[in-house]
Amino acid sequence: MKKIKWGIRAELVLLAAVICVWVIRTMGDGRQAGKETVREEAAETGEAVEVSADGSYIKWVDFNITCEAMSKAYELDVDSYQDEIHTDWIELLAYVGAKHGGKFDKKSVSEIQETAEKLRSGETTMEKLTKKMEYYDYYKEAYGAVLSGMVGEFSLEVPKGDGGEKEWKNFYGLKAFSPIAKGFDYSHYDDFGSSRSYGYSRPHLGHDMMGQIGTPIIAIESGYVEALGWNQYGGWRIGIRSFDGKRYYYYAHLRQNFPYNKALEVGSVVTAGDVIGYMGHTGYSTTENVNNIEIVHLHWGLELIFDESQKESNNEIWIDCYELTKFLYQNRSETVKDEETKEWHRVYQMKDPAVENAGEFDRKVPET
Repeated sequence: MKKIKWGIRAELVLLAAVICVWVIRTMGDGRQAGKETVREEAAETGEAVEVSADGSYIKWVDFNITCEAMSKAYELDVDSYQDEIHTDWIELLAYVGAKHGGKFDKKSVSEIQETAEKLRSGETTMEKLTKKMEYYDYYKEAYGAVLSGMVGEFSLEVPKGDGGEKEWKNFYGLKAFSPIAKGFDYSHYDDFGSSRSYGYSRPHLGHDMMGQIGTPIIAIESGYVEALGWNQYGGWRIGIRSFDGKRYYYYAHLRQNFPYNKALEVGSVVTAGDVIGYMGHTGYSTTENVNNIEIVHLHWGLELIFDESQKESNNEIWIDCYELTKFLYQNRSETVKDEETKEWHRVYQMKDPAVENAGEFDRKVPET
């Protein structure tokens, strides 16, 4: 009996050792596969996480930040710009995004406010707050890819007195614009992801803004004209690339016969707020200059590019721009029509440091 008991004990010890080895290996594998598991879960829930197989660059972004959250973070950024502790709006948004898996709701605004107050009082730092946040760096890079070109220093013409004269003043704040010129009405709703059937069945990867034919279309951010011409899906369209190469703005269904600012060509540099084209309803045809879209509207989309291989591929990253469009409404470019040329032009010019430094980015933006 004693031999049997000792034999059972030995087997139990051996089994325990095997289990320990298995647990250790499983934990090791878990560390390696943990992110992949989260990615798979996120694919089902719709939350934004990094899905890069090799971790070298981001391959998916869900941009779910509300207009209210962006507005509050932006306000806190501008208010603290000259202070000893500057609360960066992208960092505030990334912190809340990482904390809640990319979800923003009514409580997000107060949470952003409370976080900024803790930072500005010196109670804590963003480094301390995010030290144990596995995905903070992801959200900071992802949200930065969307928003980093929209806030900064710039110079703008402003009215001087009542005589119609202008003067230049320096500002820090929102230097990106609504895609629809000031004074022109439009309607819109969140139609991102709705189905499209022309050519083939596909989701709608942009944002539609319904208005009148000829409404001046505005450059949201400064950058290079990377595409200009006819596309059977977008009709007359313009593609503008940000100077850092991370954003590609797509403006489609422009006006028949007179779609663009005549001065534009591929390679042209545009400043945020410039008139680049005119609203129409061209597209859905292999024949150029055809109005096959039923409703007059601007389709604008924003593609994020973390690696050049993503630009035109099966792995393009287009984000929902509805809330972003609402946020940009606060900055609309005022325009005036030249009756001789029939072109519209901005009333107040802007000097954007990004344009002045454009030469630094020449090699980053490919010609098409």
